[in-house]
Amino acid sequence: MLRFLPLKLGRLYRCLKLLFVIGLFVILLMNTHNLFASFQKNELTDRRFINLNKCPACFGTSWCRKFMNGQISFETWGRLRFLDVFNVKNVFFAQYGEPREGTRRIVLKRLGSNQELTDIDQKICKRATGRPRCDLIQAIYKTEFARLNGDVRLLTPDVVEGWSDLVQCPSQRLLDRIVRRYAETKDSGSFLLKNLKDTERMQLLMTLAFNPEPLVLQSFPSDEGWPFAKYLGACGRMVAVNYVGEELWSFFNAPWEKRVDLAKQLMDIAEQLTNNDFDFALYLLDVSFDNFAVGPRDGKVIVVDAENVVVADKRLIKQNKPENYDVWYESKFEECDKEACLSFSKDMLCSRVTVDHNYYAICQNLLSRYAMWRGSSGGLLHDPPPHVAKDGQLEALLDECANPKKRYGRFQAAKDLREYLTQLSGTTR
Repeated sequence: MLRFLPLKLGRLYRCLKLLFVIGLFVILLMNTHNLFASFQKNELTDRRFINLNKCPACFGTSWCRKFMNGQISFETWGRLRFLDVFNVKNVFFAQYGEPREGTRRIVLKRLGSNQELTDIDQKICKRATGRPRCDLIQAIYKTEFARLNGDVRLLTPDVVEGWSDLVQCPSQRLLDRIVRRYAETKDSGSFLLKNLKDTERMQLLMTLAFNPEPLVLQSFPSDEGWPFAKYLGACGRMVAVNYVGEELWSFFNAPWEKRVDLAKQLMDIAEQLTNNDFDFALYLLDVSFDNFAVGPRDGKVIVVDAENVVVADKRLIKQNKPENYDVWYESKFEECDKEACLSFSKDMLCSRVTVDHNYYAICQNLLSRYAMWRGSSGGLLHDPPPHVAKDGQLEALLDECANPKKRYGRFQAAKDLREYLTQLSGTTR
């Protein structure tokens, strides 16, 4: 009976998808009179639409000239505002044009749902006036985002600790890196907070508190080999990042050799974020097929949603030596009937030098038989060829990586799995 469950769920997903298309067609018919106006207007040049009017309670202004000059425009369906009801995450595809470089595809993000953005406005107002509504621009100057004036040299851990996952356990070394690489200032390159303008400091701090994804992309840039999408710039509450490619989910039923290659890259990402020469461990707390994408030319896997990333400074942990800091930490397996399940302790991620969380997250939510997404189960490595299935090694390694039976078994299983996937990649070429 259980064997037919994924099939039934898959059929249910397809039916829901069909109903969605039919509903979309009905909505189009009902809004025909608005279509022509939508295609003729470029709303990305509207200050209010991109919330430029709310700055410095925004994410930056480095790309405002490009927005205002009309160099950025929504792709076809993105121009239809009545479709925003389906776009809960406020992620849009757009075209960006440069005279010398031509036009290329980019991704625009508001970094939160409409309700989340409304909530942050209300929080700013309540902290400043005690009321949920107010003059936002005046109010932000009365919040903690403005208290760090030009006399403060450094952004210190005691000020921002716990504001978001990025600074769940910040070190001075991490905060200096964030300030030094802050891209929304013309004078980047200095770790001194006092070198930022008042508005730039407030934008930096608001981003850090509300959604630190842009700061993750700036501090650990793709140009230096980190597996994240490239940050381009911001205007108001619209952030632009490089378009990577189709989401990982699109490759769920790709040929076996392609899925093996993608799985190997995912395990390499887990290793790189856990152990690197910089001694920063970046732990992914939200791991799903939607949060990774694959380059169309190079086939490279990239993390495209970096909002929920805990950064632990291993050098600081070794220096402070909290209790059991040198004892390997094993993430607890949690089997559930929901998508993208993960069990973790942020305190443990911040206080141990050796942690298996990233291996656990990738194996459980993307590769193993425990992975569930959009009505399908079995993980990216489902239905291996007969000779691989008969061997049994792949299934055993995936099981041990997701749900280890031995103490510290996941550490060894992750290492062996990377080597085994490398061997499979060689034999499938």
